[in-house]
Amino acid sequence: MVVRREKKSRKLRGSRYMGYGGTQHRGSGQRGGFGKAGLHKHKWSYILKYDRDYFGKHGFKAPKSIKEIDKPINLREIEEMINKGKISGTEKDGRIVIDVTQFGYTKVLGAGRLTKPIIVKARSFTEKAVEKIRETGGEAVKLES
Repeated sequence: MVVRREKKSRKLRGSRYMGYGGTQHRGSGQRGGFGKAGLHKHKWSYILKYDRDYFGKHGFKAPKSIKEIDKPINLREIEEMINKGKISGTEKDGRIVIDVTQFGYTKVLGAGRLTKPIIVKARSFTEKAVEKIRETGGEAVKLES
């Protein structure tokens, strides 16, 4: 039998759609679905080779209820509250003693100025806050959590 070399598949090898027209063989069915379709089925070998960690849970995210979030207060705000009479602390050696944890704050920041010597009690302080408190003759007392 004679070999027919001028067959259609040889002629159309360089074309884009291999003789099927402009729209045929371009749908999602030809490629096995759009996007991530079939990754648990007929494209499973692709997952094993290129993206092993695609499925399943990864890592741990702590619930918000567990995380301790600092609630800060500036020295400026403490000074304003003292002047307005919102904070009233006990007096010790002519200095007002203020426990900011009673008002829901945990950290003291150093923004603002102090005019009176005060003793501030908090869980944590910034270096600047401690420096400014000591400059006015006050004291920064760090409480245990």
